[in-house]
Amino acid sequence: MTSHDTAQKTPPVFVTGLSGAGLSSALKILEDLGYEVFDNFPIPLIDSLMEDVNADKPVALGLDTRTRGFNPQVIIQKAQQYTARLLFITCDEAILQKRFTETRRRHPLAADRPVSAGIKRELAMLHPLKMAADPVIDTTDISIHDLKRLMGGHFEQSTRNHLTLTILSFGFKNGLPREADIVMDVRFLKNPHWEEDIRAKTGQDKTVQAFIAKDKSLKPFIENFKVLLEPLLERYRLEGKSYLTIAIGCTGGKHRSVYVSEMMGEWAKSLNISTSVEHRDMNRV
Repeated sequence: MTSHDTAQKTPPVFVTGLSGAGLSSALKILEDLGYEVFDNFPIPLIDSLMEDVNADKPVALGLDTRTRGFNPQVIIQKAQQYTARLLFITCDEAILQKRFTETRRRHPLAADRPVSAGIKRELAMLHPLKMAADPVIDTTDISIHDLKRLMGGHFEQSTRNHLTLTILSFGFKNGLPREADIVMDVRFLKNPHWEEDIRAKTGQDKTVQAFIAKDKSLKPFIENFKVLLEPLLERYRLEGKSYLTIAIGCTGGKHRSVYVSEMMGEWAKSLNISTSVEHRDMNRV
């Protein structure tokens, strides 16, 4: 029986990435999503496993630098052979070093050298995998809750062939959201921050919304943004993209971006798109 004969309804997932970035957490989430998970699976045995898997239950393989026979090019070739999705988990070097230091774990590629040397060696080794992966998830600034949300959007079996949309407000002064697929800047709108009577309120407050709505630039912007997004959302869905994050930013992430995100969220829901609206910086001081 060939691999083509055992094609699954839901594609297998090959999970790889940097040591300490959260591969074990990602595999546990996939297990919760209904995947049969094999961690640190020997690469020479992939063919045998793929011939033997249950077609009714998708599989997820954890393949990292501890794995016997680890070879990035072979992993890419196997992912193509079995039409597997290749998930890459990454993280900033400084955060990885902090995690290894705090847990007193030895980096698998450091041997008797510093953790930083192992991280740099692994980054170079895994670069081809990162370039070939879709999706790439950066865990530097996200909680386990955020990771579950992202993983669910990408790999929830019930949402296959459906697009799950997250609209995320943020403040540019706190940095761009790493998970954003599309970023829109609304700092051109009049800023409620300079109005003392509403400064402490957020873009969810009716008085703040009324202030922003008075800006004559708002309405044409919203209409043009919808015209831009609607065909893109359909194209993403047709191309098989299951999860999309649109980040909308203003200076602090408290007023303008919040209101515009709420507006765009209501619009997306009116199109019967599974949509969540989140506000990263709304309550930051």
